[in-house]
Amino acid sequence: MSDFTPVPLAINRTLITWRTLDVPSVQMRSAMRRRVLFIHGLWIHSTCWVPWQEHFSTEGYDTLAPGWPGEADTPETTRSNPVGMVGLGVDHITDSYAEMIAGLGAPPIVIGHSFGGLVAQKLLVRGHAAAVVAISPAPIKGVRVVTWSLLRSSFPVLSNPRNRRRTVALTSDQFAYAFGNALPRAESDELHQRVAIPGPGRPLFEASSANFTPGSPTTVDTRRADRGPLLLMAAGKDHTVPAVVVRAAYKLYSASSADTELVEYPDRGHSAAFDKGWLTLADAALDWLVRRGL
Repeated sequence: MSDFTPVPLAINRTLITWRTLDVPSVQMRSAMRRRVLFIHGLWIHSTCWVPWQEHFSTEGYDTLAPGWPGEADTPETTRSNPVGMVGLGVDHITDSYAEMIAGLGAPPIVIGHSFGGLVAQKLLVRGHAAAVVAISPAPIKGVRVVTWSLLRSSFPVLSNPRNRRRTVALTSDQFAYAFGNALPRAESDELHQRVAIPGPGRPLFEASSANFTPGSPTTVDTRRADRGPLLLMAAGKDHTVPAVVVRAAYKLYSASSADTELVEYPDRGHSAAFDKGWLTLADAALDWLVRRGL
């Protein structure tokens, strides 16, 4: 476990407590194995989830981490030819994962980061997910908080309207601001080299115009009460999806009686799910799932 300490918040009359739990053994869990589907966000390759997959597998889960449509098997190949992701939007991404899930036989647990966290919420309210952990999820429609850091992180895409139909890659400096600002620069640069890929511009344009667009692809039915549990994770130093944005999303869910929780990691940035402190978030997600019998 790392030294990062989350701040527990009282939510839906439930206080998240961070303590050692009596976790079922791997042998017990193997008899009730559940699938966990991991969904990455913009500018990151699906291989970012490999440590999570290995960790969840040891705890008795079957895992999948398929990339977005058009994404190649490796970051290097995707960088060399990202044309398959040109024009890809939130609905395209969501529908592709819904189609994958339809072939699984039962809704999996879904863990998503950034735009992957937004897609995971859409899958949850559509009944395609048994439960969702959304880590620094991109803003859903109805979130009206806009910060300078969010705008600056989005600037490489939103600065040119033509990027809506292009893919855009982040430079190491842009990545360090948007993802690695809470890390030593050397670690940020290593992550950039290892998992960063060009991303389609369209999702950012869809998110930025959501509150002015009827039927926006970022719309999520936050009032639905018959969905599975949802855990929102926020990072206090996140430049791309600031914690205040995640808290605003949580407030939109307050009209629902469904199980919804929020936890914030004050010293983490947007890279929290796949930098050297990833295990803190992974263990918190596991504990949350176990407490729900999942």
